[in-house]
Amino acid sequence: MSRSQQLDRPGPPSGPPGDDTGCTILHIDMDAFYASVELIRRPELRGTPVIVGGGSRGVVLSATYEARRFGVHSAMPMTRARRMCPQATVVSPTHGLYSQVSAGVMEIFRSITPLVEPLSLDEAFLDVAGAVRRLGRPTEIGALIRDRVTDEQGITCSVGVATTKFVAKLASTRCKPDGLLVVPARDVVAFLHPLPVGALWGVGEKTEKELVRLGLHTVGDIANTPVTTLVRALGQGTGAHLHALAWGRDERSVVAHEPDKSIGAEETFARDVDDPVTVRRELLRLSERTAGRLRSAGLAGRTVSIKVRFADFTTITRSKTLREATDVAQEVYATACGLFEALGLDRARIRLVGVRVEQLTDSDEAPRQLLLGERAQGRREAEQAADRAGRRFGSGAVRPASLVRDDTSDPSG
Repeated sequence: MSRSQQLDRPGPPSGPPGDDTGCTILHIDMDAFYASVELIRRPELRGTPVIVGGGSRGVVLSATYEARRFGVHSAMPMTRARRMCPQATVVSPTHGLYSQVSAGVMEIFRSITPLVEPLSLDEAFLDVAGAVRRLGRPTEIGALIRDRVTDEQGITCSVGVATTKFVAKLASTRCKPDGLLVVPARDVVAFLHPLPVGALWGVGEKTEKELVRLGLHTVGDIANTPVTTLVRALGQGTGAHLHALAWGRDERSVVAHEPDKSIGAEETFARDVDDPVTVRRELLRLSERTAGRLRSAGLAGRTVSIKVRFADFTTITRSKTLREATDVAQEVYATACGLFEALGLDRARIRLVGVRVEQLTDSDEAPRQLLLGERAQGRREAEQAADRAGRRFGSGAVRPASLVRDDTSDPSG
């Protein structure tokens, strides 16, 4: 499907591109990623407000731009999102599908340059200096990536092109959705200075309030404030950092992907739960999801941890390190259950549980010692076969029997 056929509305107007000399840093961000992926399966919903998220106690994972016009945004409580946009179609997340589409997108990036620094499933920095001779100017490379993402993955992305990571990321945000914006080296200061102070990397709510208290409302205000004043008010690290960014100085280079430090999943119950059977069933669901992500990434891990959040929002974690790294859901689940049972909770009201695997290594390099009498082909091979069935027939095509009976219900409602 071509770009013109795929898109149901144009992105921002694209004027003539600026001078991209030296602008070899690209920041590429998928547009409303989770919602866009869901629309691949539900094309009849294109052009309508769609919210991806859990039940009444969950939060918005993503929303189409039609829903965002009503004020809906990610991380917003679902109850508030439903009030703001009652006509929206609410879609439950399809977690495995997002990883598959993300892997395809990252493969496109790495076909352009090996210098790809993913920030999440749906965004990454690229350094295309080494690809210019082969593929053309940075602007042309950005346009090529946009076309390939749409044609090969069925979603759109926005591309910021600049001399630094910081400015490239701002540029991609400014040209959403489905846009491409070049910030020429000579125009960086003019681009930055009118922006609000909150646009600077590292300015959170607390720092923004302090800057406003000092009478600093724009990036230009910070740039024209003596660095000694900023250091005195914000501290050496923050003050000097923000002053440098305000003048477009960002020395960080694109760092190729570093291995994940942990992989996990968590879920908020629709209502506080005090039934151990329900909690164990959710631990199984999360262990299946976590192990599937491990296998998809070609990883295995030695440390299994659980998170338990109670009705009063008190949160505890417990972990156990195994003798050998694993990517097998049943092993993850058995360990998670053991950790939960060891807590000795007596009818405690639980709001959220999570499962996480750490100390990751390549699964092919992880040693495996067979126990006496253990079959060489076993649980791991069965789960790999379930993965193959899921890729062919859809996520969750094969799952434990205890998760089939409540397939129509989601812990988050």
